[in-house]
Amino acid sequence: MAAAHLMQTFLDFERPIAELEGKIEELRHLSDAGNINIADEVGKLQGEAERLLRQAYANLTPWQKVQVARHPERPHSADYIGTLIDDFTPLAGDRAFAEDHAVIGGLGRFRGYSCVVIGTEKGADTNARVAHNFGMARPEGYRKAQRLMRLADRFHLPVITLVDTTGAYPGIGAEERGQAEAIARSIETCLGLEVPLVSVVIGEGGSGGAIALAAANTVLMLEHSIYSVIAPEACSSILWRSVDQARDAAEALRLTSRDMLEFGVIDQIVLEPVGGAHRSPSVAIQAVGDAIDLALTDLRELDGAMLRAKRREKFLKIDGRPGG
Repeated sequence: MAAAHLMQTFLDFERPIAELEGKIEELRHLSDAGNINIADEVGKLQGEAERLLRQAYANLTPWQKVQVARHPERPHSADYIGTLIDDFTPLAGDRAFAEDHAVIGGLGRFRGYSCVVIGTEKGADTNARVAHNFGMARPEGYRKAQRLMRLADRFHLPVITLVDTTGAYPGIGAEERGQAEAIARSIETCLGLEVPLVSVVIGEGGSGGAIALAAANTVLMLEHSIYSVIAPEACSSILWRSVDQARDAAEALRLTSRDMLEFGVIDQIVLEPVGGAHRSPSVAIQAVGDAIDLALTDLRELDGAMLRAKRREKFLKIDGRPGG
């Protein structure tokens, strides 16, 4: 049973590792049941599993990066907030239509400093995913984000945003309530802030739904996250009239953290533990916290006008070419 449970947490390309992990669990079970000393054999298998894991994650293809970025056990925005933000007080509603649970945010303290934190939340289990609409925000979610960012600006608080969404919700109701306008206004609000704004792509950075919260002074991206104008499956369905070419679309979209750094879309890659953030969530969360802390330390030295000017200049310089 233990081995079967482990198999469910592995991605397709991790099957050889899953088999070794399953054998290790079986041997441990036998040792516990029969008082058999098999420490040497377990040690050898663990060494081999770690070698395969390092080898696999050192050479991930773009499509494999997509799978890792979507791993159900990867830490979500709520996990980062729960660990990194003290005295977090959630704030709800856009003061215009409704509360959108796909976007969470509020006031708190990050390593001793007051701040506003906003994140797109997918949910950790089936019920939570439904409640959070799988991290796909409606217009009211982006208007709530705008409200919180303006609040931060008014009280001179830095803003931290955590991005993990396949994109904005494409439903009819969302379009009727001005989805495109809400995203555009959110980007405009980001660019107009006179307080430090640091964004982190922690999983998926999908289309306008991501950039609405990521037009920041400093944009960080976890090593195995993705950032793209469109999901590979959607791209495939448009270009090839089928989702079967999603793997090829992922290659063409140049959506990995290395690509984004090369294009100048992000400022820094935050390295993940071997095997991805889902294997050691606490390590990944602390690494993100350290990167945010360093970024905010630099940005606190700048006045409001300079923060705004540098943020705008950063995005005007992006021209879609490597090194641009």
